[in-house]
Amino acid sequence: MLIYKIFTGPEWAALDTEGETLGAPVDRADGFIHFSTAEQAPETAAKHFAGQSDLMLAAVEADALGPALRWERSRGGALFPHLYAPLARSTVRWIAPLPLDENGVHIFPAPECA
Repeated sequence: MLIYKIFTGPEWAALDTEGETLGAPVDRADGFIHFSTAEQAPETAAKHFAGQSDLMLAAVEADALGPALRWERSRGGALFPHLYAPLARSTVRWIAPLPLDENGVHIFPAPECA
């Protein structure tokens, strides 16, 4: 199963260069890296990245993260994937831009196209 992390351009560039990350400032403050399922990712983008351009969507195979990945209740009682370890660049299966449409809504790539 793929899970998704939304990065700003600079956050992605740092991960791509450094090989691992502890996540965005909110991730570091919370003590884990926030991920979303395919169904949750558009709401995550709308809630936390509204109108923001220069975003990248990273797809990660959940099983590749091992026991450091925990599914925990969050928004409305839904289970969200949280990574309690650094995210290694090598676990990113694909990365794609997350542009805005003419209404300022993020356009998510089709999984088979990314």
